[in-house]
Amino acid sequence: MITLEEITPATFDAATGIRVRPDQEHAVSPVTQSLAEAYVHPDGVAWPRLITDDGRPVGFVMAFLGIDWHGDGTVRRSGLWRLNIDAAEQGKGYGRHAVQAVAAEIRRRGGTELYVTWHPGPDGPEGFYLGLGFRTTGEVSGGQTVGVLDLT
Repeated sequence: MITLEEITPATFDAATGIRVRPDQEHAVSPVTQSLAEAYVHPDGVAWPRLITDDGRPVGFVMAFLGIDWHGDGTVRRSGLWRLNIDAAEQGKGYGRHAVQAVAAEIRRRGGTELYVTWHPGPDGPEGFYLGLGFRTTGEVSGGQTVGVLDLT
């Protein structure tokens, strides 16, 4: 059974042991950086989780919840901040499951949209996100394409 588990001292080593394929490393930060970012946003903005399949670690996902998108208090958004599926576990549906779990968490908190950014290009995850129903917004954030999924 696929589950998302809170990162605790007991799951920390498993989470930081997740490694994407070498050709993907330019497109997604390592789990250690994600956990550091979660630590410096202690106000509940970050939602980091270890993805397991029958207790076996297969990936890591981190959502952002109600962030100040423009840094001026005018727009709050929630979405997928990081998705790392271990190189040996890709193509088995774990990424799709993680995105669906993030969508469920955002809905549970009253959200109606799930945002994500991705590196553009032929080796990027655009096809994965578009295949899940995301649409591009026309925005670019930090050189990345911004996509949104309607949760209503």
